[in-house]
Amino acid sequence: MAQSQPLLTLPARDEHDEDPNYAAPLRDIKGMFGMLPNMLARMVNLPGLLSTYLAGYNAFRGSGLGPVEQEVVLLTISRFNRCTYCVAAHSIGADMAKAPAELVEALRAGATLPDARLDALAVFTTVMLERRGEPSRDELATFLAAGFAEPDVLAIVLAIAVKTISNYTNHLFSTPIDAVFAHRSWDAPGDDEPR
Repeated sequence: MAQSQPLLTLPARDEHDEDPNYAAPLRDIKGMFGMLPNMLARMVNLPGLLSTYLAGYNAFRGSGLGPVEQEVVLLTISRFNRCTYCVAAHSIGADMAKAPAELVEALRAGATLPDARLDALAVFTTVMLERRGEPSRDELATFLAAGFAEPDVLAIVLAIAVKTISNYTNHLFSTPIDAVFAHRSWDAPGDDEPR
């Protein structure tokens, strides 16, 4: 769960930073998105972390899972890790991917999804997180029977790696949610509530 006060005191950087190791990638990001997300302005304090995150994120986007499937995976991981920033951001991503509103709300609530195939994807993603990448043969068989393939398992592993970078960074910085995501803000469940 996000801390009320940031644990790290490194500054949020921008494209005007005196150090080109920070300024150059942030200039590129702002050019791509038309804004500089608060998360990336903090992540750049270790340029290798930012470049690793972006490379993994882009690789996941080309993994073969469809746009709605990708958001199911990313929202499931972000909710499991209780990352308020990423749940808000990926709720917007799911909206942009034209995911049905009831699907997005079920993901945000940790409820059963109204689409059986996508529910199997969310359940298997959670299994991968809970079991640290060691699902049972039956859990894998159930996932594959829902219409997924073995490369999709590896796509989930990639997404977990990418979301670990972003979710943990956001926890350490208590990253403020960008204004463009604010209408999809989310409160993480308490420690005693199910993930």
